[in-house]
Amino acid sequence: MPELPEIANLKRSLEPLLVGAVIGRVALNRPQIVRNIDQSSGTTRISGRRLLAGQTIRRLDRHGKELAIITRDGPSLCVHLGMSGQLFYWAWRRRLSRLDHVHCTWQITSPAGRGRLVFRDPRRFGGLWVFGSLSELRHSRWSRLGPDALSVDPSTLAERLKRTRRAIKAVLLDQRVIAGIGNIYADEILFAARIHPLSTAAGLGPAQRRALGSAIPRVLTQALRAGGSTIRDYRDATGQPGRFASRHRVYGRAGLPCHCCSRPLESIRIAQRSTVFCGSCQRRRRSDP
Repeated sequence: MPELPEIANLKRSLEPLLVGAVIGRVALNRPQIVRNIDQSSGTTRISGRRLLAGQTIRRLDRHGKELAIITRDGPSLCVHLGMSGQLFYWAWRRRLSRLDHVHCTWQITSPAGRGRLVFRDPRRFGGLWVFGSLSELRHSRWSRLGPDALSVDPSTLAERLKRTRRAIKAVLLDQRVIAGIGNIYADEILFAARIHPLSTAAGLGPAQRRALGSAIPRVLTQALRAGGSTIRDYRDATGQPGRFASRHRVYGRAGLPCHCCSRPLESIRIAQRSTVFCGSCQRRRRSDP
């Protein structure tokens, strides 16, 4: 699943293509991806205007793993890529290379020319949410999420960790606690902070909390600078894969030697997710469950 670095990189690659552009015709091939419009009446017709047709894009915003397209008149569209979603720009005269699983396309006209914004999602875990304004989006949706992982301050992080005795790996995955971290970067962050993934969040000492507070922005920023991690599906707006996967220290490396101590990396399941760590570099304290 694309996490904060991938969505931040997607936003960065889309901005020069979309900001200031006018949205023309919208083709919605699968109405079910629009998540917050009531379809209980049986109708599947959603007007292009609801999906920003005729609007001028003012800017893009992001919180955690979610991207928002903000228009000058206020209406906003929130995009979540789910497990395999892709949002990419395609020049008008180029033929789409992948026509399968394309759920929505927007015609885009900007000073740079015409193109299409394409939302593709083979596994269908992603979706679109439409709102009358950015403030409505923030109040109705983003208020349910924790602070963004790139901007959370150490005191806020420490206070949130003290509230639960769940395993720290499970806490990092909880978007209500901190938004943007998924399975890849939770493993990488805990390795960078030298914290065992089963350590209880409330049981972390001051030094561990400081190490975690330092590792979160450091790892996420390094990943963002490398364009994120492409494991299978992720691409930026122009189709470029991320380069950070080759720099993963633990994720996806179970059984391989630790880059620091050469001990084989271990794998367990926490919160139904595979978790890789080094039993030597990330020692488990006796107080941990």
